[in-house]
Amino acid sequence: MTSIDFYTHVPDCLDVAARIIAKAHAAHGNVRVLTQDAAMTDALDRRLWLLPPTSFLPHCQLHSPLADETPIWIGHSLEHAGPAAVLVNLHSAPPPYFSRFERLAEIVGTDADDAAAGRERWKFYKARGYELRQHNLSSKD
Repeated sequence: MTSIDFYTHVPDCLDVAARIIAKAHAAHGNVRVLTQDAAMTDALDRRLWLLPPTSFLPHCQLHSPLADETPIWIGHSLEHAGPAAVLVNLHSAPPPYFSRFERLAEIVGTDADDAAAGRERWKFYKARGYELRQHNLSSKD
C-alpha cells in the first residue's frame, strides 16, 4: 500500500518540492511530480536547475523526448505510464494513479484555497484506508 506523507503549512511549495525531490531521487531513483498547470511545471523545471545549489537533479518535463532516459519527470498531465517509486503532488486533487507508487508526498501551502484542497485530499486517502503522516512545516520560532 502506498505510504502517504502530507507536508503542511508550506510557505514555498516549489522550494519544499525541490527538497523532497532531491531526497526521493537519492533514496529511490525515479520520481514523478504532478503540478497544477503548465506555469507551475515551467516554474518547478527552472527551480530544479538551481536547487540544490551544489548538485544537479536529472529532470525533464513529462513529454520531453528525453523522458525515457531521465529519472525525474515533471508535468501537469493526469496520466502517467512510466515507472516511478515516488510521486510528489502539487496538484489540488488526488492523482488518479497514486496507488501505483511506493510513496506519495502531498504538499499543502499556506493559503486558504490550498489548505482546503489539502484537507479534501486527506479525507480522500483516509476514507480509502491509507495511513497518513503529517509534517507541519510552519516556522516555530
